[in-house]
Amino acid sequence: MTNDYILVSDYFSEDIQGGGELNDEELFNCLNKENNIIKIKSANVTLDFLQKNNKSNFIISNFALLQEQNKLFLQEECNYIIYEHDHKYLSKRNPAFYPNFLAPKKDIVNKSFYENAINIFCQSSYHKQIINKNLNLENVKNLSGNLWSEDTLDMLKKHSDKNKNDKCSIMQSPIAHKNTKAAVIFCKHKGYNYDLIPTLKYHDFLDRISDNQTLVFFPKTPETLSRIVVESRMMGMKVITNNMVGATHETWFSKKGHELINLMKDKKNEIIDKIEGSFNG
Repeated sequence: MTNDYILVSDYFSEDIQGGGELNDEELFNCLNKENNIIKIKSANVTLDFLQKNNKSNFIISNFALLQEQNKLFLQEECNYIIYEHDHKYLSKRNPAFYPNFLAPKKDIVNKSFYENAINIFCQSSYHKQIINKNLNLENVKNLSGNLWSEDTLDMLKKHSDKNKNDKCSIMQSPIAHKNTKAAVIFCKHKGYNYDLIPTLKYHDFLDRISDNQTLVFFPKTPETLSRIVVESRMMGMKVITNNMVGATHETWFSKKGHELINLMKDKKNEIIDKIEGSFNG
């Protein structure tokens, strides 16, 4: 049986509960309702696998572990889109290393892989702007959002309705660019009470974040969207952040609570339609 879609990524949500992996899980589940779709880790992709499935539609998510010969085969023989979660056209995957987020040509990688994709889907206008600055391609499209399961959206709606403490929530992250230290310093300087929220299971983490009225988050590097910022808004919270967050550049960011949740429900249909439309156009 031919696979309508094949989702390729370095890791999936059963391996890592990261934003990209959670988004891809919902993408898989949505497409799986009416299509034959499989997923495969990029490290497990072989030329034999690609040759046997060269008529399928490939959705390439994170692909740091995809071998060069397999990228070449995809370019030459297959239909594929890139669902971009960060900046894999940069050797360091981080535009913050460069002034004005513009990398020198020597640090641009995978350019032909991006050029030959039907579409490159990014998370926000901010994300798209940085990609275009470095690649200057016509096939970069802004999805302006992420995908959440109905169960998660229902949970976010409940959290938006609960009474909240007059305190700030800060992610207690060991990742340097999440910049927990700056958020703590800010709250101390302002005299705001705050809670440091440790790493927990996904829904438990959101429950703890939503106990308070405000999320404080000052990332050091560009966030292509920032699920936690959007989730905080959906939970009815105020967000204090900097200009490094892709979500804050979207026209819908002023919305919150039920209004934003309903918008993201509609956005899910739009995103799936755009992805399916890439292969049907």
